[in-house]
Amino acid sequence: MEVINVINSRRSIRKYKKQDIPNEKILQILDAARHAPSASNIQPWEFVVVKDKATKEKLSRVNVYGKFIVDAPVAIVVIGDESRSPGHWVEDCSLAVENMFLAAKALGIGGCWVAVFSLDSRGLEREKKVKEILSIPEKYRVLCIVALGYPDEEPAPRNLRNLDELVHFEKF
Repeated sequence: MEVINVINSRRSIRKYKKQDIPNEKILQILDAARHAPSASNIQPWEFVVVKDKATKEKLSRVNVYGKFIVDAPVAIVVIGDESRSPGHWVEDCSLAVENMFLAAKALGIGGCWVAVFSLDSRGLEREKKVKEILSIPEKYRVLCIVALGYPDEEPAPRNLRNLDELVHFEKF
């Protein structure tokens, strides 16, 4: 698929076929994440790949909006080393996740972001739970859980704001 087509046709997928994703494709997706830009090329991201049903069940209870994680063939927990990039780990890891979504779409795989990190106490509680479930060392921060699988749904195109509502040339 051409990159613009991949970007324009990507959707958040929450229903998956009961079909495993080969490790080769998972590694292709993570390699795309590894190629994301990061502040000063620090690359603060790390990834925990989860296929175990019992572990996905626990992860699916971390965020009320992530119940579908249990049915995804793969869940990838995206973590950042805040000590490597104290001011930009969130942006850096977010860029890596977007690369993951685009690579997955190009490979015929759907995905959905499930938030863990947020600036409020709920985010800290979610991070604590994920760290406990996956034995993630304290120094790391948990950004999100990416559910991946072969789509078993075709969501309609999203309603997007018109470009003329949000683009400003030279001045606001």
